[in-house]
This record gives sequence, structure tokens and C-alpha cells, in this order.
Amino acid sequence: MSSNIICKRDIRMVILSDEHCGHLSGLTPPEYQGKFITENVAKHNKLTQIEKELWNFFETRIHQLQKEKKIDVLVNNGDFLDGDGFRSGGTEQLTTDRNHQVSMCKKIVELVNANTNIIVAGTAYHTGENEDWEEVLANEIDCKFESHAHLDINTVRFDIKHHVGSASVPHTRYTPIAREALWSKLWAGQELTPKSPHYLIRSHVHYFTYTDDGNMIAMTTPALQAFGSKYGSRRCSGIPTVGFVSFDINQHGFVNMRKHMAYLPAQVARATTIR
Repeated sequence: MSSNIICKRDIRMVILSDEHCGHLSGLTPPEYQGKFITENVAKHNKLTQIEKELWNFFETRIHQLQKEKKIDVLVNNGDFLDGDGFRSGGTEQLTTDRNHQVSMCKKIVELVNANTNIIVAGTAYHTGENEDWEEVLANEIDCKFESHAHLDINTVRFDIKHHVGSASVPHTRYTPIAREALWSKLWAGQELTPKSPHYLIRSHVHYFTYTDDGNMIAMTTPALQAFGSKYGSRRCSGIPTVGFVSFDINQHGFVNMRKHMAYLPAQVARATTIR
């Protein structure tokens, strides 16, 4: 754990997570879109269209933010790349080569073009059981790599980590993030971390939740992987959220948080008509 202090000028921070670069439905730069071989032409076309729509959403929103103000800080909160996909034999990957996946991630960092980049570690299945490919990326772009980041921006404190528990029932989705908020306060109370944060950020679960107890706002961020994974489509019942969040923290510590949510027509399920 470490604390980074950024202070006393207006700061725009973008927090991305769960791009899963290298997955067929991950955030995919244009030069990599549709680059897979399949006998199922309908599936091929649908996934390629999803890749295009997701990238277009992301690129458009980032350019809109850049036109308003330079992006000062980019935090990627885990699962930037998808890994070798060994549980499904690599059948869900555009490429299983993590070097190529790291190259995709770099394209995203270059597009955002922030002054400061911070990468927070994702889950080992995707980012490396025996190595940290996100750390490889961080070294290549010369930025911080954290397991758990603590930021102080104009006296506004952020506690940022990737993993959080999930929930299978809609009304209990707030329980895991509320638990994280309480633990964060207890760690700070023992003086083992910086002061209790104003914003607690978690990712991993691919859906947006938000809770505010008056002292701390705790949230899970949306993902930048679209629908289309075998795990999600075959085992999960909850509705994912696609997008990202941004924060404007002015020099006096006032915060404006914005949600940037995607609607991707290509990923909407269609009924098979039998006559």
C-alpha cells in the first residue's frame, strides 16, 4: 500500500477497469478488431460489431473529456488484460499472447494521454498467476503499479483496489461494497493506512453500485468489457454495467463525479424465430 499526493490545482481523474484486452468482447483498439478465426460467421460478425461499438463509445467519451479539460490522472483499477484464457482453452481470446495484450493496453493509455498513470493489480487468473503482466505494462510506460492505491488529491482521499465480493441478488449488491467501506475505516482507525477515505473505489464485479453514508462514498465501477464471455453468459444472472467513471477535483477540494455508461446495440440478445 502506498499514498500518492496530488495537490492544489484543478485535477481531472479518469478511472477505468476490467477492459480485458485480448478477449473477444474486451476493449479492443481498431487495429485488433475482428482478428480471430471462427467457423461461426454470425458469432464472428456480432463480436466484431461489439468490439467496434465499445471502442467508439470509449474513444468518443475520452475525446469529449479531453476537449473540456486535459486528463491529469488515469487510474486503471485491474484486469487491464484478459490473459491466456486457459480455462476455456483460449477459445475466447483474440490473442493469448500477453505481449500483444499489453500492446493493446498501451494504445488505451496513449489515447487517454494523462499526465500521471497508475495501474492497480487485477485478478491473477487474467493478469498472471506467476507473473504480473500489468506490472510489465507499468514498467513499459514508466508508471506506478500498486496492489492497493491511496490517493490524496487536493485533500480529497481515495482508497482504490480491484477486488471486491459479488452478490447474486439485486438488493444485496450494496453489501460487499459497504463491507469494504467499514473495513477501510477500521484500517484507518488502527493507523495502518492513511486517514479514512472520502471515496472508496472497487471494481472486478462488472457492475456499478454507489452508496453514501455522509462521510464516505463507496462504489464499484462499471467494466469496459462488453457482454460475451462464456462465464458471464452461461453462469451469471445479474446485469453488467459497461462504462467508466471520472472525477473533477478542484483546488478547493470540491468533487464532481460523472458516470459514463455505454449502450451497445450489438450486444442485445435476439430471439431465434422458428416457423
